[in-house]
Amino acid sequence: MNFNVFGINLSYGIFQEYYTSSQTHLLDSQNQDALISLVGAIGSGLTWAGGIAISPMMARVNHVQWLTVSGVVIMSIGLFLVSLSTRVWHLFLTQTILFGLGSSLFYFPIISIAPLYFDKNRGLAMGIILSGSGIGGLVYAPVLRTLLDRVGAQWTFRIMGMWNLALGIPIALAVKYRPGYRPQGRSRLSWELVKRGTFINQASAAFLQAAGNLVPMYYLTSYSTSVLSHPRSLAAALLATNNAVNSLSRITMGFIADHLGRQNTMLFSVSLSALSVFALWYDAAHARFIAFVVMYGVYAGGYNALLPTTIAEVYGVQHYASVNGSIYFIRGLGSMVGAPIAGLILGTYDRTSGLGGGGGEVDLGLKSRYRGVVVYDGVLLLVAAMAVANVRWYDARAKGKWSWRA
Repeated sequence: MNFNVFGINLSYGIFQEYYTSSQTHLLDSQNQDALISLVGAIGSGLTWAGGIAISPMMARVNHVQWLTVSGVVIMSIGLFLVSLSTRVWHLFLTQTILFGLGSSLFYFPIISIAPLYFDKNRGLAMGIILSGSGIGGLVYAPVLRTLLDRVGAQWTFRIMGMWNLALGIPIALAVKYRPGYRPQGRSRLSWELVKRGTFINQASAAFLQAAGNLVPMYYLTSYSTSVLSHPRSLAAALLATNNAVNSLSRITMGFIADHLGRQNTMLFSVSLSALSVFALWYDAAHARFIAFVVMYGVYAGGYNALLPTTIAEVYGVQHYASVNGSIYFIRGLGSMVGAPIAGLILGTYDRTSGLGGGGGEVDLGLKSRYRGVVVYDGVLLLVAAMAVANVRWYDARAKGKWSWRA
């Protein structure tokens, strides 16, 4: 599930670079960074934001497989219809709305049910499950780049649609609740819970981390080709490397969390993500950029892997369904704004001048604008880390005691 849904989402940088380049098959997308990033950002956001509607739906249906199978079918239709798109607004209907809503129907029931199967080592278990996202990105990034170069965009999306259907249906049919378990918690979030400092900071962290986390995913390939003059194949390989490291990180962070505390590990993860953006991506040359690709992959995986288990730990099973849906809805909103604002900061530029092997000069203002993108991204992640620290403090205060392992 994570392999397909987030493997595609985490590889959107390949589409971002393609749609905005002179190679694009679309009639109105060249140089439209902010607009094209909005296509992927809203699609990714819908994957998470749909949870606020899907959570109560799960409590009403007898067989959750109806939701997951419907999601796979809608995702596949959306991907196939991208092959018929010729303008950006077509992408919003297909790659954004259809794929985004379909992936939410597929993803959210699974990610909501999975933590309930594990009483011990829940962090490690969820890390392994969510590592599929990075593995998917590792596979999809170079495969998509190769398909776009060899068979063109139309056939690339047709192949993706058929592949998604073939791989997704068996997984969707296998989804079911833990034997003897049906959701008994509230499907609606209580106002008393919303007013707590714990929830306010948890929601703030979810919004800010989602906004900041997608910026490197979308602009890593563009930075690589336009600023560092790397060939597109190398840019795709770097994105795949980042996803591979991220996948391993989710497992490792889950293991660490079970021994040092999930909230501690989450704070460590977000804080070092922000530090890597400021220290390694800002004005990065070749070697430092590669270091950023690797280190950001190491640090960024922790938050994504630990959020579901932290919600269960902080709010309890009785509030898990309502809080999980609401937090992921807010997280979806964050992912919708982060990368598009980065695109506005970046503006438009000549993509042919710095492309690997072209011999041209990089746009004189381009590095300066990327510095703005990096600072913007780093600030988002830094404030997210502060919110995670506040969750840690409010939770300890609510429980009436401080524990170093939490």
